[in-house]
Amino acid sequence: MNFVAVEKNSAKNIEKQAIEIVERKGLGHPDYMADSIAENFSVNLSKYYIEHFQKILHHNVDKLEIIGGETQPSFNGGRIIKPITVLFSGRATGVVDGKTVPLREIAENSAKQWIKNNIRFLDSDKIRYLFETNNGSVNLIDAFQRGGKPGSNDTSFAVGYYPFSVLENIVLKTENYLNSKEFKDRFQFSGEDIKIMGVRIKNKIKITIAMAIVDRFVSSEKDYFLKKNEIFLDLNKYIINLNERMENENKIERKRNVEISLNNMDKKGRGINGCYLTVTGLSAESGDDGAVGRGNRVNGLITPNRAMTLEAAAGKNPVNHIGKIYSLFSFDISKKIYEKFSLNNQIKMVGRIGNDLSKPLAFSLLTEERIDSSKKRDIVNFINEELSKISNITEKIVEGKFTVC
Repeated sequence: MNFVAVEKNSAKNIEKQAIEIVERKGLGHPDYMADSIAENFSVNLSKYYIEHFQKILHHNVDKLEIIGGETQPSFNGGRIIKPITVLFSGRATGVVDGKTVPLREIAENSAKQWIKNNIRFLDSDKIRYLFETNNGSVNLIDAFQRGGKPGSNDTSFAVGYYPFSVLENIVLKTENYLNSKEFKDRFQFSGEDIKIMGVRIKNKIKITIAMAIVDRFVSSEKDYFLKKNEIFLDLNKYIINLNERMENENKIERKRNVEISLNNMDKKGRGINGCYLTVTGLSAESGDDGAVGRGNRVNGLITPNRAMTLEAAAGKNPVNHIGKIYSLFSFDISKKIYEKFSLNNQIKMVGRIGNDLSKPLAFSLLTEERIDSSKKRDIVNFINEELSKISNITEKIVEGKFTVC
């Protein structure tokens, strides 16, 4: 039985704070791409290990970078001068009982698979792939293999919370909408590289969106601004309706005004230099680099008003990497506690290297209300029951039931 501290949260409710900041780096952002490709590499590597060796072997392939290329956008279509590069690094088990694991092949196929499924105008066969993934640390491999339950690979902490605020929901849902098939079918010229910054100043919400526009669908500066306005009108309607719905669901007493800015650097009269035009719909095509861990947390957001961890979960092994597993677990159990006990809550948990993952060194649950001893006992029992099943997360990660960015 773990010791679980259940306490009243002394911090001001996020909806009542004067300023709230929420960011999301979207599907085609180079940091999001780095996280996604690294995670796809880990998942496919795990599947290969299971198929050939009946278990997941030690790996952490999280040291991955997207190195920006060079393009020359132009109305009606530009050209790629220098391709984007994907650099694979990190560590992975490459030889087992004399059998070589095709690490490079799995890595490149993982990148190509993700790009083909998510980025419409980037040819995955024309990207450069650099491969520097090597065998892992002897100590960490040993910790991975000990006994029936692998010990935690590190000393690390994680945080989670639920429910999301109105602004968090707006930022997350808006990016998902802008990169949905429905939206792309209607606005084919909108690129996947989208970044959203949401700021609430008391009762004023300001949404700033950067969206790459694909040059082959734009014939002139005038056409660019006409198409941009089409997106803006649709976006404005979507966000205003979403905000009203979120305010009603969250019982926000004072209604908030919403202000939206799209591609704020644009300037009429400067031709192509005043337009956010890209050849592939990505900023990475022209020098914007990306790296694992610089993007969203495992809940899909960057939220400086909340307790946060800097843990880079993407590409870490799903068996005993405590930062990854605890990060996913903390958000998952926070949501379950909200749904089961109707409690807004925040989770903080710490694990120690070498220890059983189901026995955190510390587990804190902060709630927004005082709860009686009977309910507290039920909550603690529920948490301990969930911790006893924490190893189930491994299978869910490999099956794609958890996302990390």
